[in-house]
Amino acid sequence: MSLKDTLSKEIINATKAGDKIRLETIRGLRAILLEKEIEKRPNPITSDDEMGVLISSAKKRKESIEMYEKGGRIELAEKEKSELKIIEEFLPKQLTPDEVEAIIKRIVFESGANSQKDFGKVMPNVMKELKGKADGKLISDTVKKLLGG
Repeated sequence: MSLKDTLSKEIINATKAGDKIRLETIRGLRAILLEKEIEKRPNPITSDDEMGVLISSAKKRKESIEMYEKGGRIELAEKEKSELKIIEEFLPKQLTPDEVEAIIKRIVFESGANSQKDFGKVMPNVMKELKGKADGKLISDTVKKLLGG
């Protein structure tokens, strides 16, 4: 089942349950997905495109949470946290920092990278394997740490 179909079913469930935040969040995701479909025409949207929409939406929420907390707007940060939790339901299970580090160590070893100069050589392979499974900042920081940054 495509993400669009899943979101449509979730909209119905959220409407029946009277869950306004869930309904708003899922409608927003579906709207972004529809925009992506229009942008990609005549080609169909891929699962990577769907994953990109989810990752982008989650990242925006994380950034908003950080900004609201810095500004002392706790109630808005809580709303963003609720929305983030809903979005994460549709993402693959997130790996722990230790799991991320183990995968990156393997990729660094396989690529023969040994210094910070090899960052550009390692990152595409790491992102290919970890896309959607871990936060991009965590991935980047871990690669820098392992390459001696």
